[in-house]
Amino acid sequence: MVKLDISYIENELKKRCNLPYVWNRKQNDTWDDATKIIYKTMSWETLLAQIEEQQREHNFPAQDFFNYAINRWYNFWSAQAVEKIFTDLPGFAPNPNPVEDHYDFRWLGERIDHKTSIFPKGFGENYAFAKAHKTQLIQWFYKHQSTGQRFHLNNRLFIVVHDQNGEHWKLKSEIALIKSIIEPYGKQKTPAVMEVLSLEKGKETMADIIWVSR
Repeated sequence: MVKLDISYIENELKKRCNLPYVWNRKQNDTWDDATKIIYKTMSWETLLAQIEEQQREHNFPAQDFFNYAINRWYNFWSAQAVEKIFTDLPGFAPNPNPVEDHYDFRWLGERIDHKTSIFPKGFGENYAFAKAHKTQLIQWFYKHQSTGQRFHLNNRLFIVVHDQNGEHWKLKSEIALIKSIIEPYGKQKTPAVMEVLSLEKGKETMADIIWVSR
């Protein structure tokens, strides 16, 4: 894996924010395979050239494939930057075996997955309600997660981004802002602050929400 410079990643992610966020197609293996370029390409300009090349090679619908690729790239590199923020903190250690799914790092020995999520319209309540009823939103996230290979009910830290103007997705590019909120959380707290849920028989799941808003 290339060395991560989160300032550089933030700069590149913000270039994508000049375009609308559109999903016209459900995630699928064929298009995922064709967009594997995202995992090794941090540069926005390089990505655009690679998308065009892949689209011509596979003859995918141009605009749909473009949106699919840039959205996957945006979400992936935002997540990589967030993970770097965590694993640079004392008490956090990256997963030494990335092939092993369902956890991103250890926090004082506990296996933890992280996920940055926009504040969901489907929750049916406003942001103030969600902050006052955190457990309800955590349960909603587990219940409504995608049903692909990443589906699981294991320990998770949710980073929930909320923008007063409704452009929640753009906050995924605000890496410095996210860092300013994650760092105090990671330095001052322990896994003991996490909610303990019974999401499946015979197993306890730890989860918490870190709120990022502007």
